[in-house]
Amino acid sequence: MNVLMRSVKREWSMLVRRPMFYVMCVVIVPLAMTAFFVSLLDKGVAERVPSAIVDLDHSEMSRRVVRNLESMQQVDVCYKLDSYAEAMDYVKRGDIMGFFLIPDNFGDDALSGRQPELSYYINFGYIVPGSLLVKGYTTMSMLANGAVVQGLLSAKGMPEVEITPILQPFVNKVHQLGNPTMNYGVYLVNSFAPGVLALMVLLVTAYNITAEIKSGASREWIDAAGGSIIVALVGKLLPLTMLFTIVGWVMQIVFYGMAQYPMNGEMWVMLLAMWLLVVACEALAVVVCAIVPNPRYALSVCSLFGVLAFSLGGYSFPVEDMYPGLGIFSYILPMRYYFLIYIDQALNGLELVYSRYYFVALAVYPLVAMLFLPRLKKVMQKPTVYVP
Repeated sequence: MNVLMRSVKREWSMLVRRPMFYVMCVVIVPLAMTAFFVSLLDKGVAERVPSAIVDLDHSEMSRRVVRNLESMQQVDVCYKLDSYAEAMDYVKRGDIMGFFLIPDNFGDDALSGRQPELSYYINFGYIVPGSLLVKGYTTMSMLANGAVVQGLLSAKGMPEVEITPILQPFVNKVHQLGNPTMNYGVYLVNSFAPGVLALMVLLVTAYNITAEIKSGASREWIDAAGGSIIVALVGKLLPLTMLFTIVGWVMQIVFYGMAQYPMNGEMWVMLLAMWLLVVACEALAVVVCAIVPNPRYALSVCSLFGVLAFSLGGYSFPVEDMYPGLGIFSYILPMRYYFLIYIDQALNGLELVYSRYYFVALAVYPLVAMLFLPRLKKVMQKPTVYVP
């Protein structure tokens, strides 16, 4: 116990010597990203995406389309332009994210059955605004098509009670189970913000371990722990584990308390999952440092693992639809199991037994890291000349 306390005190002294670095990486970055995502999606979804309308017809029907488009929640019609070329210039300058084009003779062609084409152009450099515009423009196109058909049938003398079943033969009633309010933040914030925390855990852990090699104090680190690599690692990681876990719990309090995201399960389960996520990320960083004991390479590999979690973790794109050669990497990322626990426990409120495999997966990471401890000890005790 005295040896462990000596190792912990040694690690605390290292943290105190660089307070701004650790405060920035451990506290400010994760909490700042949490505040950013929560405030960005405080209304559930981005609204009023800037766009434009190019009306080349100026008929009564085209003006009706323009009015309907202006009333949509997703679309903010900032400009009414006169040509396709002018609208493309606005898109290229970044003033708008897309535009809706109504062609010449739209009203006459529609009423005469010549099937005019409504076109829209969207900048998909930003996925969420682009997706919202697609939804708004597509809905507007369908409504315009229904209005044209309604006008043609009315002109032929068909009563309104017979037109409505033709245009809408059945009515959809959608009941969302896990996300009834269709709040984007429920999924995005609860995945991206913990993903940032996991990235910082990987980087700070790898930096702390490889800093012993860089400073030439790796032998001293092992000797201070009585020659035990387990005691040395526990002493080094215990303060960081406490700090990262507290920050993670604060993030969850923001999610489920202040932002009122769904919590259909037990809060203590998510707190436990956050602690296991921190420990699993530290264990993964230990494995990387044992295999690649060079500070630069270790940090690069940990950065790769952390960034891949955003694309291969399964919360931005389903793992089942990925190419098998890519999807298999998702199973070595701790963030994936945390996200699956969140889906089961917080969103769906399932019994804890249904998430047992995900908890076991997170608990396996420290066990795997123990297999690499002999190699890590050997690397730390060997005289090393650091090459930056």
